[in-house]
Amino acid sequence: MSGIKKHERGFSIIEVTIATLILMCGAVAVMQAIPFAVMSNLTSRFESTAVVTAQRELDQMINQPMTVNSFTDSDGNTINLGDPTQPNKIIGNAVIIRGTSVQVDFSAAKVAGYNVTRGDPNDPMKPTYDVRWAVVTTVDSTNNAVARRFIVGVWKTNARQYVPPVTIDDWENKYK
Repeated sequence: MSGIKKHERGFSIIEVTIATLILMCGAVAVMQAIPFAVMSNLTSRFESTAVVTAQRELDQMINQPMTVNSFTDSDGNTINLGDPTQPNKIIGNAVIIRGTSVQVDFSAAKVAGYNVTRGDPNDPMKPTYDVRWAVVTTVDSTNNAVARRFIVGVWKTNARQYVPPVTIDDWENKYK
């Protein structure tokens, strides 16, 4: 009989059942991870859109001459750029300062002229983003603006799950 023993028969029903249970446990674990991965991906997309929105607005602000106190952005909104008669003060929306970090305070009321609402035309879910900013102007000895710090925050307002707001800030310097 070419080396096969008569009492070898294959897998028993108990062994097949145990193997099936182990495989099912693994499949269930993978299936439970899928909704978490989808939500995480969605949150990341909203955060990325918020950062791009904030950077887009910030770039338009920084590209304005130091003598300009407001302008119309690419979407037709009037954007205020601070008040050089109030140097070294936060003008616009409230901010929260934590150590060296600064964030726009979305729990405070919006300040007129320092906020806009944006949508994402590429997203069929039609998300809405609340864009707010504050400006700190630095003046020289003759009271001419020489630098402005822009603090721009964006928060997705109609999310089904909590998406934290993002804040970016940068300086516009007359002597760059």
